[in-house]
Amino acid sequence: MSITLYQVSIPVLIRGLNNLSTLLEKAEQHADAQGQEHASLLSARLFEDMYPLTAQVQRASDTAKATASRLSGVAAPAFADDETSFDELQARINKTIVFLESIPAETIVGQEERPVTMKLRGEERTQSALDYLTVFGLPNFLFHVTTAYDILRHQGVKLGKMDFLGL
Repeated sequence: MSITLYQVSIPVLIRGLNNLSTLLEKAEQHADAQGQEHASLLSARLFEDMYPLTAQVQRASDTAKATASRLSGVAAPAFADDETSFDELQARINKTIVFLESIPAETIVGQEERPVTMKLRGEERTQSALDYLTVFGLPNFLFHVTTAYDILRHQGVKLGKMDFLGL
């Protein structure tokens, strides 16, 4: 039995977004228990030249949508990057998951060698769909989910590896 490009893309992105949603739930509970303003947690960043938590969630969403779109040929919805609350970030994650769930598996299955072209830092890059997914799509998505996790840990939210893994 072989694994398909669909199986290693869409379900993995959905799981990561669901786990990110749980991290945000725990962050909101932490802020409420500590009497911390939500805005201070949402604007937290690991280093001054890095995106804050809200933007990490937005980039994870954008990367999931773009990855699904590039693999399937289905146009991704555009979302404004205007979320300023946990509820708004959760809504964005939910809209992203709904989009991912709408992707027909048959648009991705068997497309490993199909060329995927994207612009990266002003340059067009073309690679196979499988290479795109494994070299850029999933690593980029996981970078932003991991950075959101790290910001929350750095802010004192009680999270562990199992929270990140969703176990």
